[in-house]
Amino acid sequence: MSSPLPARSIAVAEALAAAGVAGEIVVLPDSARTAAEAAAAIGCNVGAIANSLVFSCDGEPLLVMTSGAHRVDTAHLAAELGASRITRASTDQVREATGQAIGGVAPTGHPAPLRTVVDTELQQYEVLWAAAGHPHTVVPMTYQELLEVTGGTAMAVVPPSAAGS
Repeated sequence: MSSPLPARSIAVAEALAAAGVAGEIVVLPDSARTAAEAAAAIGCNVGAIANSLVFSCDGEPLLVMTSGAHRVDTAHLAAELGASRITRASTDQVREATGQAIGGVAPTGHPAPLRTVVDTELQQYEVLWAAAGHPHTVVPMTYQELLEVTGGTAMAVVPPSAAGS
């Protein structure tokens, strides 16, 4: 790493180390708030970006780790989870649930564990890249490590006919 980690990324690094994830956090020179920005900065397929999206699922926070190659279908996901309603969390709700800002939400390092869904589309990539607590930081990991570090449930976040589009 060429520069010191931002404070929020230090907590993420500690959580990753405690979970046995070997990947080191990389500090990018420019923001990687979107999957396209992150993929361009890293030089990987946009689908290998594990986007961290926070939703409100029947009033409770839900972290969805999804492939940067598509958007979460909230109606499909609600049906899969047996929930009545899933909506995008507000900026304040994201910060409250994760302690991190939108564009830098990591899969771990939150004030408390979050119910998490991990997109099955991500398993096709040997190396995934996730935000690491700050819009300028990312961390590599495997699909299995992502499942383990989040305690997440593997699930399709779009209907099968829409996957990969």
